Parts: sequence; C-alpha cells; structure tokens
Amino acid sequence: MSEQYGVLVCGHGSRDEDAVKEFQAVASGIKERLPQYETDWGFLEFATPIIRHGLDALREKGIRKVLAVPGMLFAAGHAKNDIPSVLNAYQIENPNLSISYGRELGIDLKLIRAAGDRIEESLKKKNTRISREETLLMVIGRGASDPDANSNVSKVTRMLWEGLGMGWAETAYSGVTFPLVEPGLEHAARLGYKRIIVFPYFLFTGVLVKRIFKYTDIVAAKHKKIEFVKASYLNDHPLVLDTFAERVQEIRNGRNNMNCQLCKYREQFLGFENEVGLRQESHHHHVEGIGTSFADKGKNSEKTKSVHIHDDIHNHDHDHNHNHQHHPYPHANHPLGPKTLEENPIKSIPK
Repeated sequence: MSEQYGVLVCGHGSRDEDAVKEFQAVASGIKERLPQYETDWGFLEFATPIIRHGLDALREKGIRKVLAVPGMLFAAGHAKNDIPSVLNAYQIENPNLSISYGRELGIDLKLIRAAGDRIEESLKKKNTRISREETLLMVIGRGASDPDANSNVSKVTRMLWEGLGMGWAETAYSGVTFPLVEPGLEHAARLGYKRIIVFPYFLFTGVLVKRIFKYTDIVAAKHKKIEFVKASYLNDHPLVLDTFAERVQEIRNGRNNMNCQLCKYREQFLGFENEVGLRQESHHHHVEGIGTSFADKGKNSEKTKSVHIHDDIHNHDHDHNHNHQHHPYPHANHPLGPKTLEENPIKSIPK
C-alpha cells in the first residue's frame, strides 16, 4: 500500500439515495483496480461525505499527495469550477497536502463500448422483428450551460448511431439546454421509425434519470404504434471503472490534459464571450452535505430546513441570492428550454 499517494473520487451528489449508493459502489470498484493507493470519495452537494471530509479521511491516514478525479462524464461548470474551488480552498488550509486534479471521463472509446453494451442489453428484451434500420436511438445527456460539454453528448450519439447501425439518432437533454426529453421524443416520434430507444448517457441514477423515463412513458402513451425501449445508464460497467482508473494514472504519468481549446472560460466561445476569465469558485456551498431525502431525520434535518433546496436539479433561469451570479445564457428564452425536467410535463413542440 502506498503511504504517499491517495485517490479522491469527487462526485456531484444527489438527493436520491440510490444514486449515492451507486456512486459509492463505483468508488469501491475504482479502489479495487488501484490497490496501491488509499481511496476515498466525497460529494459536491446534497450527499455525505462531502469532498472536504474525504480529504480529511485521507490526511488522517498519513496521505500527503492526493490524486483527485471528478466523477463526471464531461467537464462543465462542476468539473471546471466548483470542484477545483473546493480542492484549492482545502489545500490553502492544509499546506502540507498536495492535491493534483485529474480530468473528466470525456469522450473515450471504452465508454462508447460500455454504452453500446447497455443499449444491446435493452434490445435483447424486445421485439426482434423490428430491424435496426427501423430503430431510432435517442441519447439523453445531462445538459449544461457549457456548449463544449453539450456538444460532447452529440458526438457520443453519432458514434453510437454508426457503431450500432441504427436507422437514425437524436440527442436531447435533461435540463439547462435544449431540446428537453419530451419535445425531443415528440419530434423523434414524427420521423416514422417503428422503435425508439431512450438511452440516458448518465453515470448514475437519480431524480433526473427517473424523470427521463417518466417522460418517455408520457410520450409513448401518445404514440402506441411505436415501441419505446428504455436502456439503462452506464453505472458500474467494468469499462467505466477501467476509465476512472486510467484517469488516476494519467495524473501520475503527466498526461492529465483537460480540453481547454473549446472552454468558454478560456477562449471566446461564440455567444459566451463575457465568461472568459471568470473567477473559479464553487456555487454549491449552500447545499453541501444536507442529505439525500426530504424525509431525512436526525443530524441533517434542521440544516435541510434552513437552506434553499434545488432538489438535485438547477433551473438556470432562477433569481435567488446566494452571493453568486449566473451569466446570461444565449438560449435562456428558447421556447423549448432550457428548463430542467419537472415533475409534470410543461411543454410540447409546436405543431
């Protein structure tokens, strides 16, 4: 066991207990692949332990060099700003600790194969008489106010479309950008395909994945002649764990390069010019470690009552005082979004 280096897996966090358990299972899987390191984890918001507590645990074990990796598919605000801000603040408070931050999972052929496996698994349970040429693949991404991250989802869609030989493919998002799930599926249903596979390109379950499938049911009820198939998200697929382990090793090998050429915080991205050079700071301190359920009892209950609840989602059109400012989003007033999935359907595409 290395006495010098430790690994910290940094998760977004969720109010969904199943999502938290799945994240911890993945972190345990990473630990099994990297037995030479002490491994711990922490969450940016909602769930516990928080990132600081994970760092505390490693430091108490004698670790002085931490290899931190974001437990996220793509680098948007959480991976670029929020997590680094927490890590930097902790290092300033603990000058005897060195924290090196890894890159997100990103576009990786291992993840594409893992996604392909999940889609293939869903097809085995359905009508084999419908050909792939008659099937439309709908990939659902998380959605961000970062066009670089959003465009990566479209690239994943194209790679799966061609790799699996589907008749057509579309991309939609669970929130922040557009198209959202319901209008995206309504559009797809008009294209004449006999089957639509809905695949959430997510690492874990949570409020949003469950609502994606809820909206799928809503659209499916309107188009009974189309077979709708729900494919599972990535979760702890072995190739996902392999990719995480590779990201940790990249830090040690000096190949830890995040894609900065298309980063709106470093280059003048069309429509986002006013965000170049923004200060790196976390916007999630107000929901840090507040618990995983509105029904939480005990130590988190009083704290939960005193904070503004985001319910695992962020509507970037809100106006509340957290001493931070969201910059204008070019598509903020688009008729099909961006607004994170809500409990009840609110929009449909124009006829």
